[in-house]
Amino acid sequence: MILSNDDKCWCKSGLKYNECHLDFDKKLQVLKKQCCTVPKRKLIKNKEQIEGIRRSAEINNGILDLVSETIKAGMTTEDINTLAHEYTISRGGIPATLNYEGFPKSLCTSINDEVCHGIPSKDVILKNGDIINVDVTTILNGYYSDASRMFMIGEVSDEARKLVEITKECLNKGLEAVKPWGFLGDIGAAIQEYAQSNGYSVVRDFGGHGVGLQIHEDPFVSHCGTKGTDMILAPGMVFTIEPMINVGSSKIFIDEDNGWTAYTADGALSAQWENTILVTEDGIEIISK
Repeated sequence: MILSNDDKCWCKSGLKYNECHLDFDKKLQVLKKQCCTVPKRKLIKNKEQIEGIRRSAEINNGILDLVSETIKAGMTTEDINTLAHEYTISRGGIPATLNYEGFPKSLCTSINDEVCHGIPSKDVILKNGDIINVDVTTILNGYYSDASRMFMIGEVSDEARKLVEITKECLNKGLEAVKPWGFLGDIGAAIQEYAQSNGYSVVRDFGGHGVGLQIHEDPFVSHCGTKGTDMILAPGMVFTIEPMINVGSSKIFIDEDNGWTAYTADGALSAQWENTILVTEDGIEIISK
């Protein structure tokens, strides 16, 4: 679509094109001529959409704060699910995972060698020494936010503690690599380098993703990569960074019975942290964490 300066901007901000995304588009055109992969317009969120995602994230962050305050040995993962579900509904939100492509619960709880998509159950009781990832996605007024945190139950082994800490630092390295007008591949390169330098492997089968208007949007955010490659990171993009780091092999398998839960192929520990971020004109904003 070719717009004149006085036309309404394509981002639906209500502003004139020359007051909104004219200079933005010119920059993308220059980068495209340099053979860079540039984001499609549908990946760029306007101010109204960003504010909607922020409000959704207030609930999402509140859920994870509540879990942080209450999680302990003796709880079942179903107890965690109930807490999250009731908190979300009481604040006018919707648990995005509930019934998503058949997923039966309001969040994911992945313990020890479970890489991701663990299904809460009244039969799974947290015990001293466990590490668990709690992954929450919330819808509020049609806007999505997504984040996960690791929790260490009681006294955990040195191996487990180090994995959780290094995985958090992998996330931080990925966040630091995000620069407006930089490259998507910089994120994976930073995470992969740090994880492997500490003797860990990076899961390649899953990655981060665009989010905000749907639960999963483009782009796919790999946690392995090559610096200076892949899509341009333009202001207005919203996506997750969520490295899954294994003590042993990066290989995984999916539980055949439930069709969801991913496990490490060698039974070694796995950890994950996830933030939803906004690329801004001068850096990033962590929206959900």
